[in-house]
Amino acid sequence: MLAGRGLIAKLLLDEVDPTCDPLGRGNKLIIAPGLLGGTSAPNAQRISMGGKSPLTGGIKESNGGGLTAIRLAKLGIKAVIIEGMPENGSLCNLVINSDGVQLVEADHLKGVGIYKSTKWLHEKYGTKAALAVIGPAGENCLLSACIGNTDPDGNPTRYCGRGGMGALMGAKGIKAIVVENSRDSAIAYADKKMFSNVVKEIMECVKKAPDASKMYPKYGTPLMIGIMNEKGALPTRNFTNGQFELVENITGERMYDVIEERKGEGRHKHTCMPGCVIGCSNIYPDKNGKKLVAPLEFETIGMLGSNCGIGDLDEIAHLNYLCNDYGIDTIETGCALGVAMEKGLAGFGDAKGAEALIREIGKASVVGRVLGSGVVTTGKVLGSSRIPAVKGQGFPAYDVRAARTCGVLFSTSPMGADHTGGHGMRSALDQLKPEGHVEFSRKLQIITSAFDCLGFCIMISSSIGGRPDLIVSLINARYGTDVGEDFVTQLGTGTLKTEREFNKLAGFTKVDDRVPEFFKQERVPPHNLLFDVSDEEIDTFFNFE
Repeated sequence: MLAGRGLIAKLLLDEVDPTCDPLGRGNKLIIAPGLLGGTSAPNAQRISMGGKSPLTGGIKESNGGGLTAIRLAKLGIKAVIIEGMPENGSLCNLVINSDGVQLVEADHLKGVGIYKSTKWLHEKYGTKAALAVIGPAGENCLLSACIGNTDPDGNPTRYCGRGGMGALMGAKGIKAIVVENSRDSAIAYADKKMFSNVVKEIMECVKKAPDASKMYPKYGTPLMIGIMNEKGALPTRNFTNGQFELVENITGERMYDVIEERKGEGRHKHTCMPGCVIGCSNIYPDKNGKKLVAPLEFETIGMLGSNCGIGDLDEIAHLNYLCNDYGIDTIETGCALGVAMEKGLAGFGDAKGAEALIREIGKASVVGRVLGSGVVTTGKVLGSSRIPAVKGQGFPAYDVRAARTCGVLFSTSPMGADHTGGHGMRSALDQLKPEGHVEFSRKLQIITSAFDCLGFCIMISSSIGGRPDLIVSLINARYGTDVGEDFVTQLGTGTLKTEREFNKLAGFTKVDDRVPEFFKQERVPPHNLLFDVSDEEIDTFFNFE
């Protein structure tokens, strides 16, 4: 029983040559809702998009919110597989509805940003249609390109951001995937009453979890800025410090105050997908109260903010807007800008300089193509020895010298440096000591992988991550199965194994399961730590194989 991330891994291993050119004819882009997609299960409408990553050269599943998953699931579609390449370089929209699938010419949208493309598509197909759209970066096959999914408000900014899936979609000649809201089929439940009762129990669990019921609805993911800064793990000026002197200007608490002061279109407790019961998203307003960007997230603030020495939420939000419109991953872009600033292309703290560099990406100039191809390409071209990446993918907003579980995750995950695999920074485990992180990360990655197969948002894990009985009850009530509590572990473990096997066949070895040397050699203030989880211990991560 596979869906979401697990189905993508199985299809890629069975149908795609792991040594293929990621931007060539042999690769496939696979879009799949989770096992609970389309149901009334809370926070279960995440979409998985995957293929062989143009950025890492390994397997990739990129996870996002929005309407795509629920629309596909309600049409009874388990996966959309896009293969081959256009013969003439034409650009098309892939339109899906209850009548079938159609490729519609879209050359008039070439070079158009995601915001304007979304407006045109909504005018043509209606505002209730689910859209998954790429920007100019995806069309130009830049390796950090991502795919924007529309949320319930029509914002096209629920990104499948990591791993260059936008470049893969562009290589396939697809500008947008449109899933029309026409004659949705009802989801069939083997036992609808049982399913509803389990949903009620999960809702009670959410109410009892302080972060899910109180903290994240109020402050959103930017709550993590202050937490990471206090731990000494907030990337600052290309990972040369773990604390940022202007942190008070960019915290979740500060964002809350700004939204309250400006009122207008700003909003806390914004939901990224139908059925969300937490609401950790936000709408960040400009000084006139008009929507500037939705959302402004922790990872973006960390990588375009403190990592670039920029301590102003308005400036960060503007950079976020540009990245969104061009369709580039804010994490990878922030990493690349950090290296570029260290090498003198702009000064740390220079928001105008950062904007000029991002605009080069949008123009696909030579400099823009370098930056838009990610931090590893940027670092190599500029001659940097301080490139924060694993398996070709830039670090999210965690300095692993004071966030050791993240260091193990980045090292061992088949995806490379990707926090969505389970960062564990809200746990009680001491991040300043090297002990226990491999075992802890293994457990986290297994449950997170399973959640990606189910379609759950990871934000609900604090409420039900320790309740496999509830999860399997949902599965049994939905499908009429009789799986036991070990199903969740088997689902997560099996997916990780399949992904690991794909990477092995693609040429990855244990040498790729390492953080960059400078994290082991340069001590980071304020705790003056190195990443000191041993290579030997990291190599035991997959002992469950």
